[in-house]
Amino acid sequence: MELICPAGNSAAFREAVDAGADAVYCGFRNETNARNFPGLNFTRDEFEAAVAYARSRGVMTFVAINTFMRAGAEALWFQAVDDAVAVGADAVILADMGLMAYTADRHPEQRIHVSVQAAASNPEAVGFLADAFQAKRVVLPRVLSLPEVAKLTASVPVETEVFVFGGMCVMAEGRCSLSSYATGLSPNMNGVCSPASHVRYAKDGAAMVSELGGFAIDRFEPGEPAGYPTLCKGRFRAGGEQGHLFEDPISLDALDHLDALREAGVSALKIEGRQRGKAYVAEVVSTIRRALDAPPSARRAIVARLRSVSEGQRTTSGAYEKRWR
Repeated sequence: MELICPAGNSAAFREAVDAGADAVYCGFRNETNARNFPGLNFTRDEFEAAVAYARSRGVMTFVAINTFMRAGAEALWFQAVDDAVAVGADAVILADMGLMAYTADRHPEQRIHVSVQAAASNPEAVGFLADAFQAKRVVLPRVLSLPEVAKLTASVPVETEVFVFGGMCVMAEGRCSLSSYATGLSPNMNGVCSPASHVRYAKDGAAMVSELGGFAIDRFEPGEPAGYPTLCKGRFRAGGEQGHLFEDPISLDALDHLDALREAGVSALKIEGRQRGKAYVAEVVSTIRRALDAPPSARRAIVARLRSVSEGQRTTSGAYEKRWR
């Protein structure tokens, strides 16, 4: 199984390559990608240098152009595809069917991967995208159990890729509008979930209050780590109780299921984290590479160190197990 690794800048890209990635995915410095944060992503020249670095070491480069086009501004997304193709991306990761159609028509030799943002999670949806746009791989949403992943992989004419480590999402990807209610910016169209320009921290006595778009999202007492304010992971009061009503701040860790994913026919394992720094990328990629190469009996000890870099320093296998069933 290929190991697909994140890079939010050139330094993280080189770390991912050197740490053992089979492919590195990144995005351009605009709203065509779903990690459109200040200080992240690549200019065309930076991307060209990154592709050359990866190729010299036998590593592939994928470009995430995975937001949805805005009416009247389609040229921005078309240009991103054209630039990715011109510079030599091994695959473009797309969510918008209009953009898939453009790519298949203008660049028929370019390999298309269906982004997790497309939320394609059944054989009919995946089969349509393969037939209509010649998609070669689909990144599956993090809402499927292991049996569902296996059943879907066996019934579609394309490769499947799944997330195995990193941040979680409370929604089927591509269908979340929570932060846009507070900021007016959509993660699916503008590429920013909880944009930094709308984030504020304020002292309230000894406590620290985090805000998003003027709304209080969480309150941290002295000594308690202050998390980044996203609506889905905030703490709110309802029914007389206070807690994480949507989702706990916790990271995905499906590394105990590597053998099951291999047996299911999954082609690639993906690490989330394009907004994280180069030290995080180096640690996570090198550790998971060692885990993939190690016998099953040794894996748990290898990956145990990743808990310290996980959100909330806790991990879950998430929907892969779906124990509530």
